[in-house]
Amino acid sequence: MKCIAVYTSSFEMFSDIYEQVIKTPLKENEEKVIEGITVSESGEVPQNYIDKMKTKPEVVVMKVKDSDITILQHRDVFEIFLPENEKVVMS
Repeated sequence: MKCIAVYTSSFEMFSDIYEQVIKTPLKENEEKVIEGITVSESGEVPQNYIDKMKTKPEVVVMKVKDSDITILQHRDVFEIFLPENEKVVMS
């Protein structure tokens, strides 16, 4: 799964820019600033990383309705996991 990291601890800020983030084309390891928040394409992440993170009590797990997108929030970062077949603009 592809991972996009969004560096903020504010759920409100994250949800305000979420749609823009997943529509922004990013190359691997590329960073962009969207509305003052740093967003980074973190490359491929194995499923076992996601499964391991889901078991930690300090990690909030969110699923996007009607898609296979998973979002993990921990500390000051939201990680958006996009399956390869998800129709998102990516480079």
